[in-house]
Amino acid sequence: MKRVIALLSLLPFLGMLGCLPFVNKVEPYILGLPFVFFWVIVWVILTSVLLAIVYKLDPANKEGDIV
Repeated sequence: MKRVIALLSLLPFLGMLGCLPFVNKVEPYILGLPFVFFWVIVWVILTSVLLAIVYKLDPANKEGDIV
């Protein structure tokens, strides 16, 4: 389980910074945004989702869970 949590925690770093040199393009425009700007926005949203999943999977957070 710790390996899954570590991998999910590493994905935003790899997606945002590791792949940025490969997607550093202005064309195509997606939703009126240059591709690189759209890429960063998508990874900000995905980072929030992935960290919420990590929070739910982490066994240290289950001890004080009232719900």
